Amino acid sequence: MAETTPSERAVRNSEEPGGPLIITEDERLLDDLLRLCAAAGALPEVAHGLPARKGDWEAPPLVIVGDDCAPRLRGAGRRPGVILAGGDADDPELWRQAVALGAESVLALPDGERWLTDRIADAIEGGGPPALTVGVIGGRGGAGASTLAGALAVTAARTGRRTLLVDGDPLGGGLDVLLGGEKEKGLRWPAFAESRGRVACGALAEALPRLHSLRVLSWDRGSDVTIPPPAMRAVLAAGRRRGGVVVVDLPRRVDEAVAEALAQVDMGLLIVPTELRAVAAAQRVASGVQKVLGDLRVVARGAPGRHGHGLPPDDIARLMELPLAGEVPWEAGLLADLARGVPPGAQVRGPLARFCAGFWERVTDCGSGGGPGSAALPGCGPGSGAGPAPGGGPHPGAGPGGSGVPWPAAGSLAPRTAARKGGRS
Repeated sequence: MAETTPSERAVRNSEEPGGPLIITEDERLLDDLLRLCAAAGALPEVAHGLPARKGDWEAPPLVIVGDDCAPRLRGAGRRPGVILAGGDADDPELWRQAVALGAESVLALPDGERWLTDRIADAIEGGGPPALTVGVIGGRGGAGASTLAGALAVTAARTGRRTLLVDGDPLGGGLDVLLGGEKEKGLRWPAFAESRGRVACGALAEALPRLHSLRVLSWDRGSDVTIPPPAMRAVLAAGRRRGGVVVVDLPRRVDEAVAEALAQVDMGLLIVPTELRAVAAAQRVASGVQKVLGDLRVVARGAPGRHGHGLPPDDIARLMELPLAGEVPWEAGLLADLARGVPPGAQVRGPLARFCAGFWERVTDCGSGGGPGSAALPGCGPGSGAGPAPGGGPHPGAGPGGSGVPWPAAGSLAPRTAARKGGRS
C-alpha cells in the first residue's frame, strides 16, 4: 500500500522553493540522495510510495525513484523529470522498470553523483532556456571593444532583458569604471577565483553590483589579474543558467581562461576600425578566436570625419572572410560622456545605442522569445538572411549602421548547452 509520510530528515516549509521528491525505503540510497540534494542547495520531500494526492506527484520539479520502490509506481501518471536510481545501471530489470515508469534517465551511485547533483540544481533553479551569450573582442588595441560590450549590455537591460555583463579582460581597466560604478558594493572577480564545479546562478546575480539595471562582474583595483580557467567556466555557466543575455568583454589574446569563455559564447563580435592596419591586426586576432568559436562576425567602427576615407565595412568583412554584423558610426561626444560617468549606449538616439538596439532586435527576430527576463533565442537557419555570400564575402544587404536583412546562423545562434555525463537516458 502506498505510503506518503515525509521523512523527518527533510522537511521543507511552504515559503522555500520546491525541491525534488525522493521515493525510496533504502536507507543507504536515501542518505546518498539527501547528501546530493544538500550539495545542490535543495531541500527534498521524501516518500515511500506514490503520493495519495495527484498534485504531490506532478508538482515537484524532479522525482528520484529508488529501484526498491519502482514497482509500486507503475500506476502513476507519466510526467517529465523522473529519474530511476539503482545499484547497477546495466541491470536489465532496472531498465524494464524505467520503461514502465517513464523515467527519463537511469543512474547508479556513486558513478552518477556529479550528474545527479547538477540535475537537481537545474531543476530547482528552473528549466528555462540558457542566456544568449555574446562575446566582444577588439581587432586591435583601442578598437572600442569594452565600450561596445558596455553599450550592448546597457541597451539589453533598457529593453527589459535580464542582463549580465562580464569583464573577461583583466587589463582593460574595469567595466565597473566604464559604467561609473567603481564604488558600487558587490563582489568582483577575485572573490570567484577559487570557484570550481557549480555556482548557484541566483546567488551569483545577487552578489554582483547592480548598475543601470544590469549585473556586472568586473575587477577590483588589486594586483591580481588572472582568472583560473575553472573559475571562468563555473561563473559563466551560472550566468547562462540564469537566462536572458550575457555580454562578455574579451581580450585579444586567447589563453586558457579566454578559451573557456569562448566555449560558452554563442556569437562573437570582432570590432575593427575602418583602416587597413586594423584589418591586418584583426586577422591575427580572428585566427586565434576561430579555433574555439565557430560564429564570429565583424563590426566595423567608423572614424571621425571619414567622408569616404578608410575602408568600407563590406570590404573589411570581405578581407576578414567573416560575416558583417554592421557598422558603428563615429559618435561625437562619446568620450566626453564617458568622462562624466555616462555609460556607453545611454544616449538612446546616438549611433552606438542605435546599433545595439538594432543588433538585439535582429537577434530576437531571428528566433523566439526575447521578452522581459527571458533569453533572446535566435535560431535563424541557412538562407534566412544575410551572412557570408558565396565565396566567403559578406551578404550585400548587411550595410553600414546595422542595416540590411536579418542574419542566418554562421555557426549556430541557438544558445549552447553543455553536455554532461553520468545519467543514462
